[in-house]
Amino acid sequence: MITIIDYGMGNLRSVQKAFEAVGTTAQVTQDPKAVGKASKLILPGVGAFADARQNLEKLRLMEPIVSAIEGGIPFLGLCLGLQLLFTESEEGGRHPGFNVIPGNVRRFPNGTLKVPHIGWNQIEHPASSIQHRECPLLKGIPNRSYFYFVHSYYVDPLDKGVVAAETSYGLTFTSMIWKDNIFATQFHPEKSQKSGLRLLKNFVEL
Repeated sequence: MITIIDYGMGNLRSVQKAFEAVGTTAQVTQDPKAVGKASKLILPGVGAFADARQNLEKLRLMEPIVSAIEGGIPFLGLCLGLQLLFTESEEGGRHPGFNVIPGNVRRFPNGTLKVPHIGWNQIEHPASSIQHRECPLLKGIPNRSYFYFVHSYYVDPLDKGVVAAETSYGLTFTSMIWKDNIFATQFHPEKSQKSGLRLLKNFVEL
């Protein structure tokens, strides 16, 4: 069962409908036991990092999520669901994440570009890829395809080998990661039309 984790942040129905559009069903749940039994996990989310962390703790969801990841369950984080994987976020102070992926969540610097970064932008294979192979979720998706973004913060992994895609917006930032069974995107595939649906279909077919 593909399980979408509901911790009170994000349009879960749009994620669920996107999976339906690629021919599969996905349950939405706040039940820690259901998270532990999932065959694949989706952690979506929009909003503030600290609020997300607080909600996950209140619902007793953090431990089953991390246990599932460590147990090899395919995991897909979307937007805030990507950022929560990291060691710490600087949004509104210093707040700890799951520390599954070492690194930090940083704010876009003040400059001429508007923050938050909202709208369509391209994702590219890393210029200096350590992986030497394409992320399986990007199968059939041309390099420099457009995806939809809404965010003010970006992830900065210590190990650049986890970077599956990058995007330029004032600076070049990590827009997708991949490590073993862990996949996560800063963009919203559920809002990214054909390319986004192909990415979700690839996840279903893992």
